[in-house]
Amino acid sequence: MKTLAILTLALGISLSTVAQDNVSYHGKKITADHATPTTELPAKMGDKTKLDTKVEGTVESVCQVKGCWMRVKAADGQAMLVRFRDYGFFVPKDIVGKSVVFEGTAETKTTSVAELRHYAEDAGKSKEEIAKITQPEKAITFVADGVIVKK
Repeated sequence: MKTLAILTLALGISLSTVAQDNVSYHGKKITADHATPTTELPAKMGDKTKLDTKVEGTVESVCQVKGCWMRVKAADGQAMLVRFRDYGFFVPKDIVGKSVVFEGTAETKTTSVAELRHYAEDAGKSKEEIAKITQPEKAITFVADGVIVKK
């Protein structure tokens, strides 16, 4: 009887842990509170070229080679490139459509054609889609210290 009680207690604890574990952490452990939606990031940055901040959005694509970058839906149908500080961690490759919170540095940057084509290749785009990339892109990019993926 005592063994049954211990097993029941252990099962209850493990189930409550699973029920509360609706997120996964990657890189530095951060919290989700006070995150700015990606759609509001340009206004928050204003004239600044760099801003340390916390952002929340929905994953649009992920590097299918290693999970070493992700694109998150931003304003006007665009996607913001999020890389990970010092290549120090990766995210799961199957998180497209998931909500994420990430903390680090937003920066207005011009991305070269070569780099844009590299990202398109990593994302599994066709040769035809890659060939259509002919102009550099000026956009807000992000270097994250930590990421929370909401399951």
